[in-house]
Amino acid sequence: MRTWPALEIQQAAADTLDLIQAFLTDFDVAAIDDNVPELPLVFFHDAAERDRVAAALTAAFPNVVVRPEDVPDENWAARSQATLRAVTIGTLTIAPPWDVPVGSGFSRTPIIIQPSMGFGTGHHATTRLCLAALQQIDLQGKSAIDVGTGSGVLAIAARRLGASGVLAIDDDADAIAAAEENVRLNQESRIAFELADLRASKIGQFDSVIANLTGGLLIAVADRLTSLAVAGGRLVLSGFMDQDEGDVIAAFAGCSVEHRAQELHGAAPMRVSQVD
Repeated sequence: MRTWPALEIQQAAADTLDLIQAFLTDFDVAAIDDNVPELPLVFFHDAAERDRVAAALTAAFPNVVVRPEDVPDENWAARSQATLRAVTIGTLTIAPPWDVPVGSGFSRTPIIIQPSMGFGTGHHATTRLCLAALQQIDLQGKSAIDVGTGSGVLAIAARRLGASGVLAIDDDADAIAAAEENVRLNQESRIAFELADLRASKIGQFDSVIANLTGGLLIAVADRLTSLAVAGGRLVLSGFMDQDEGDVIAAFAGCSVEHRAQELHGAAPMRVSQVD
């Protein structure tokens, strides 16, 4: 039977676990099983990445104990995701297929996302912040690009909020396949997908550029992201830690910050910027 390299997080307070989850966005995490909140399991595609993350976590959170494990693949992903419930951010509700709310209390039809190995169900702080930010800018009749689309939730949200069309790109074929399935599940249109590396792909410009990445990656591709926006366009940037904020702002020096939001102290800031 196949096993998955994993880390069990021990002796961490609830607020520390939130910071750890944000910290993990800089690494190649397969999934997080937090059905037992006080002892969450973090899964990886290979043991080398698990060991690298164990060392990084120990250095960043010296009071937290991490224990490596090899977990048998007994459909743990499906079982861990079965407890997910719908989450509402502003006028948008993101729901797994088994918890789609009905009734007149919703101004828009819920976005149904089939949970998969990656983030993007609406339960992660960086996704929620992007969903909130998209509701603060004018997308009506405008173009958008979702960089690192993952589940496709932000691309679908942009369409629901009035975007005339959305290009969603990712360098992970599995993510593109999952996002395409979610678009079909929501019967959405005018969302195109491209399996591509942002730095090498030849694409046009857009009114809104959505990038829920990591701090290091945002800094590395800042010029490329900025070049994707039309003059006066908006960048929605999320996924970086509080301590990375200064470096991220410096990397996007050609933009003026219009709005900033943060769910947790020290974790997952988001900025909406205008390209000057």
